[in-house]
Amino acid sequence: MTRTVYYTATTLDGFIASREHSLDWLLSREADHEGPMGYQAFEKSVGSLVMGASTYEWVREHGGPDAWSYTQPAWVLTHRELTPYDGADIRFTAADTDEELRALHAEMVAAAGDLDVWVVGGGPVAARFAGAGLLDEVVVSIAPVTLGAGMPLLPAHVELVTREVAQNGEFAVVRYDVVRPD
Repeated sequence: MTRTVYYTATTLDGFIASREHSLDWLLSREADHEGPMGYQAFEKSVGSLVMGASTYEWVREHGGPDAWSYTQPAWVLTHRELTPYDGADIRFTAADTDEELRALHAEMVAAAGDLDVWVVGGGPVAARFAGAGLLDEVVVSIAPVTLGAGMPLLPAHVELVTREVAQNGEFAVVRYDVVRPD
């Protein structure tokens, strides 16, 4: 069964990026991509993905025009005109209402096949999916660093149940199921 998963990293005080959208706090940390809840195994479980415009622009700015490493179909939630990567299956859409988001999610699930949908980021995108009852799981790697301010991990009230906890390099990694109201 396809699950919709917000897989991300955060600082101890709950920020996924600094106010300036920097990930220096993350990129300087030791992690084992093949270790517990590591990226390598997770990546193999992903059939489609979605991200916000700020995340997409961060990838373009920091990785360059050839940095798109995803082979899965990808959706970018945006109202901006963004430059696509040549040859990549990237679909730009606004999906302003919950109804539009549900229709988009159905497309993403169909594209994922037997694999999962990855909510790449940022926090507001994950919050929209949670608010629409579409988010199944949150997997977060918590870094031993604080920023004091920045882009929040999940700027919404979301009830979670802890399912798994592990250490991966410098990170405490936690897998949560999202609790949906009846």
